[in-house]
Amino acid sequence: MTPEQRRSALRGLYAVTPQGLHGPALHAAVRAACSGGARLLQYRDKSSDPVRRRVDARALRAITAELGVLFIVNDDVELALECAADGVHLGRDDGDIAAARARLGAAAVIGASCYDDPARARAAAAQGADYVAFGALYPSSTKPLAPAASLHRFAEVADLGLPRCAIGGITLERAPEPIAAGADLLAVVSDLFDAPDIAARARAYARLF
Repeated sequence: MTPEQRRSALRGLYAVTPQGLHGPALHAAVRAACSGGARLLQYRDKSSDPVRRRVDARALRAITAELGVLFIVNDDVELALECAADGVHLGRDDGDIAAARARLGAAAVIGASCYDDPARARAAAAQGADYVAFGALYPSSTKPLAPAASLHRFAEVADLGLPRCAIGGITLERAPEPIAAGADLLAVVSDLFDAPDIAARARAYARLF
């Protein structure tokens, strides 16, 4: 996949797995989200159980490959490499983008958390990131202490030509606001995976695009 093909695919619902869900329950929830219309899935697990992380990552890689969804691993370049993920998402303390590119190869999708900092987005773009993420846009139960990010950030970095991801407290009701501000991707955790019908909620997000 060329950089241009990667970037054209980076639009829509970006499902992010919730902490505390693992094994068959996680696999079923992810299948529902992907079947409903998620374009990307990020495996995010902050636990210290490497065996469980490997087992779940491999299972989710198989599901996403079957359903044609890009599979991204949060923070962990080596796990992404081991399970043949499509890429990795890196935060402030998760390592260098250029080093991740060298490890994962030219075809990998690499995203960067930019918080509320357009300068960080520009640095990430210069290092070869495929998308930049701003957030938390709204109060978030996943990261309750995350500082707030402005909706204006999406327009401020439009000239980079990279897909822009909104994250933090995204709900179906709030979703039109970041899209109107320029977000190409909506990263959603709780509002998707806590829904009584995950596939239906994913379809509702997909219709926004």
